Amino acid sequence: MSTTSAPHPARIAATLRTLYAVRFVFQLVWALVLILTASAGLGPVSVTLLLLYPLFDVVAAIVDHRASRGTGPSPLLSVNMGLSLLAAIGLVFAVASGIPAVMVVWGLWAITAGAVQLVVALRRRRLGGQWPMILSGGISVLAGVGFLAGSANSESVAGVGGYAILGAVFFLVSAIRLQRAAKLASAGAERA
Repeated sequence: MSTTSAPHPARIAATLRTLYAVRFVFQLVWALVLILTASAGLGPVSVTLLLLYPLFDVVAAIVDHRASRGTGPSPLLSVNMGLSLLAAIGLVFAVASGIPAVMVVWGLWAITAGAVQLVVALRRRRLGGQWPMILSGGISVLAGVGFLAGSANSESVAGVGGYAILGAVFFLVSAIRLQRAAKLASAGAERA
């Protein structure tokens, strides 16, 4: 007879710490390259980057989902995977229509994915290191509203790069806080 137990919070925290560090590096490099190429409009590099970002988010959500299986956020992570896939598909069509259409799709994705990130982070508060993710989710929703509101007059996707840099900083801070929480938990376990 085989029994499955819920994932240990320390293992989830360690996986999230690594995932958040990888996301920090990816988003920072992605954003810098996007900003540097954004002045050329929707060229091959910026289009590739725009499509790559939500696909990377799908992969990150899969890693997170596997680590969190059996916990409260798991169904929401599946929703996030679906939203990111829809964003990638929407961007395929939007790039053919121009920058305003891209900003509409990106704005809708930022709002919905940010809301999911906010709820997931609220559910994970006891793991530690989640306040940056809570703030990031809330800011993502607001940024998405901004992208939608300004989409008709958008002439560049560089603002999306700035948005990704801010998100990268939140991932870095959360990874650092998760590391500290893991050290505190380890020290507490040694004393017990």
